[in-house]
Amino acid sequence: MSGTSRGATVVQGGRAKAYRPLPVADRVVAVRDGLAAYERGDFFLAHDLLEPAWMGTAELPERELVQGLIKLAAAHVHDVRGNPLGVEKNLRGARARLVAATAGPGPDPGSGTRPQFRDMAELEGIDIDGLVAAIDRRLGEPPTVHAPIDIPRR
Repeated sequence: MSGTSRGATVVQGGRAKAYRPLPVADRVVAVRDGLAAYERGDFFLAHDLLEPAWMGTAELPERELVQGLIKLAAAHVHDVRGNPLGVEKNLRGARARLVAATAGPGPDPGSGTRPQFRDMAELEGIDIDGLVAAIDRRLGEPPTVHAPIDIPRR
């Protein structure tokens, strides 16, 4: 992390990413509201509501998981707009972020280590492995499939 809260960054995926500290209570609300919008099928709103939670934490597993959810929502925005390349790109990005969220302490990302999300029950309840499997299934289907991917819960 560098600088003050204005212009601060967190290194995520080898790149400096925006970091705008947000209290846990506000991140909880952002995630809860973003997931509710996603479940209603309001994918653009879900993307917008989740973004402050992603930028508001320096905890890398939490950032990766929330960014994966943002990319999943963005994939469905592209689907609604009839852009199959945008769907595929964002699903692949979502998958990569979700796998990164479960990266263990060693060199093997996606080692299956379950991250702990302090005070973020909304994230703790997400079945990351099940979501990655659902994305894999969708990536294996023809681009004409338009049903949203459900976010599985543990």
